[in-house]
Amino acid sequence: MRSLGDFGRGTGDHHHGYYYNLTGHAGDPSFRQLLNARTPYPTDWPSMASTVAYKRPPHPFLPSVISLPQKEGAPEYTRPGQFGARLGLEFDPVFVDGSREKPMTFTAPALQLHGDIGLGRLQLRRELLSSLDGTTRLVEHSLSAGSYSKQQEKAFSLLTAPQTKAAFDLSAEPESIRNQYGNTITATSLLMARRLVEAGVPFVTVFWKGSDLLSKLCKSGGGWDTHGNNFGCLRDHLLPEFDRPFAALLADLHDRGLLDTTLVLVSSEMGRKPKIGDPRSGGVSGAGRDHWTACQSVLLAGGGIQGGQAYGTTDKVAEYPADNPVGAEDIAHTVYRAMGIDDLNAIDAEGRPFRLMEEGQPIAALF
Repeated sequence: MRSLGDFGRGTGDHHHGYYYNLTGHAGDPSFRQLLNARTPYPTDWPSMASTVAYKRPPHPFLPSVISLPQKEGAPEYTRPGQFGARLGLEFDPVFVDGSREKPMTFTAPALQLHGDIGLGRLQLRRELLSSLDGTTRLVEHSLSAGSYSKQQEKAFSLLTAPQTKAAFDLSAEPESIRNQYGNTITATSLLMARRLVEAGVPFVTVFWKGSDLLSKLCKSGGGWDTHGNNFGCLRDHLLPEFDRPFAALLADLHDRGLLDTTLVLVSSEMGRKPKIGDPRSGGVSGAGRDHWTACQSVLLAGGGIQGGQAYGTTDKVAEYPADNPVGAEDIAHTVYRAMGIDDLNAIDAEGRPFRLMEEGQPIAALF
């Protein structure tokens, strides 16, 4: 674990926090102007996940980047920073949906045949689409159209690959393994992540699935945004639901010989204010902690990271970084180093060259 400073780049709202931590880039002025009303833009910086998909060879039958158990913030406040953006639509993650009510059931809307559409009808539709595309190309030459064509080709390949369904079938896991993780949506999402890693998917993101109970109890929107009852919510709900499956994930990856080649990263969009008592939940009596962008902690394991060390310190009240402060851009560089990505040159969706990262550097001392 180590301290993370935002060097004054944080705005205190969730949208920018997601964007900064998922891409390694501070947001443009629109984040300060629009806050949580700021929607994803096609000119945004790509997520670390999409960058890895762009730089690594494509998976033979699965998406190269998968997020579960939800598209974060959708549909009302879809969070910027989780998409391919300027790299193009083809590097967007495939989003897999799960629920707290049925934690063993996952669906990938992009990989499903609906209604009476079997493989035969799908093939006929593909032939029709090819015919229409041939006509369309006579009048359309934009690169964005090419991006859609690649997305269509990938969707057809995924829908017709027999291995695709098997990768998302948790019932194939031995009961003993499922019991180690637990039966919450967090547990099954982490187990699914391990299955996808084992199947060779380069980048898997697991977001926290909110809970109506925690939303009321913690004034948190259902997650870790503990504006009220911070310590009770951590002790009785949040930490127990996270700790068990996370420990199981690391042990499972280790037992399968995958931990040394799999970087596990636990992060958030911001830290929590050191001072107890968020005014929006009653002040000190509400025992909440407000947003705090100046300092937070990130956990890294596997992927060549030397365990058992803390990089960086804070002041005595965990308010600001002290020794070895780093930012989200350094975390992004560290992820790319662990993934063997040294060349950070790219071509955007309009065919223009650009650098994926100009600021930051890998945290070499962690390896």
